[in-house]
Amino acid sequence: MRIITGKYGRRRFDVPSNITARPTTDMARENLFNVLNGLIDIEGISALDLFAGTGAISLELVSRGAASVTSVEKAATQYNFMRRIATTLDDPAWHIVRGDALKYINSCNRKFDLIFADPPYQLEGFGQIPTSILDADILAPDGILIIEHSRAHDFTSLPGFLDHRTYGAVNFTILRP
Repeated sequence: MRIITGKYGRRRFDVPSNITARPTTDMARENLFNVLNGLIDIEGISALDLFAGTGAISLELVSRGAASVTSVEKAATQYNFMRRIATTLDDPAWHIVRGDALKYINSCNRKFDLIFADPPYQLEGFGQIPTSILDADILAPDGILIIEHSRAHDFTSLPGFLDHRTYGAVNFTILRP
């Protein structure tokens, strides 16, 4: 896994072979961040990465100067992988939580400028996740919510729909309610 740019740009981390996550590809991440650069100044923001997997999105945010990035991941292998990287980087901006992302949003009592959610595509109730996040009132005013999904889902009718991007088999829906 490669960090694309920022203070940790070009650093590589070997992803364990037993990881069950589906990491966002370098190409999709790079294109997503190109779009984000036109929408929000990442430096200084507070971000939430739900279903963080390998932490690739979180690392890009930290590397690009986000003030605080919270990564939520339930799977032990992915969580431990992120903890190892966090120990190596020793960056106070990165906070890793082991737990269920949906339970986290329902118990969270702070707001984030940017929320990125990349649930497992086969997760039961996948289509309700964006609404659950919006209903939890954890997105700051003028904040951005990004959902990574397969082409099986269409979130263009959700409040604040801003953009939909496709990079290979990866789809991103961007909302700014």
